[in-house]
Amino acid sequence: MNMLDALRQSGGLSAMADQLGISEAQAANGAESLLPAILGGFRKRCQAGGAGSGGIGDLVGMLGSLGGSGLMENVLGPQPTDVSRGNDVLGQIFGSKDVSRQVAGHASQQSGLDPALLKKMLPILAMLVGGYLSSQAGGGGTRPAAGRGGGGILGNILGGMLGGGRRSGGAAAGGGPGGIGAMLDFDGDGNPLDDIIGMAGKLRG
Repeated sequence: MNMLDALRQSGGLSAMADQLGISEAQAANGAESLLPAILGGFRKRCQAGGAGSGGIGDLVGMLGSLGGSGLMENVLGPQPTDVSRGNDVLGQIFGSKDVSRQVAGHASQQSGLDPALLKKMLPILAMLVGGYLSSQAGGGGTRPAAGRGGGGILGNILGGMLGGGRRSGGAAAGGGPGGIGAMLDFDGDGNPLDDIIGMAGKLRG
């Protein structure tokens, strides 16, 4: 199951569609075009902390400090979504609003959706992804989760990314069907890093 499927099953896509006043199909189209850059940003953030468990722990701790699984719960719950929290996540993984604008522009070309809509979608989607990853690592609430060592599915996901993301014996690197490689492999070639690094290079080049 990739990240788009995970967000669809969790109700994240439906909640995002309702908030933006668009169809779930449009939300899925936009999310599919934005997710490689968002996930690539999380990967870059993790690598900044080192290629080992320290890097994973740094990312888990960052997500915990921003709200952990509560990021996703804020989007799914009945209360208005605090998009400033999503902008905080984007600031951590992209570094500047210029990168966010480039991401939205690139995604607009991919999806055919208005870049203004995609800019509104970005912080919500960042909250959904960050909250989902944090929940898989056991980082609930607002408590920093660095001490948990980035375990669980998140550790498998990020480990697969940092290790090259190649499949071995039909399984995604870093774990089984719930592993990070499967979540990030959009074109099904078994190596999600090609897709993510390719996009990140274009955006940051």
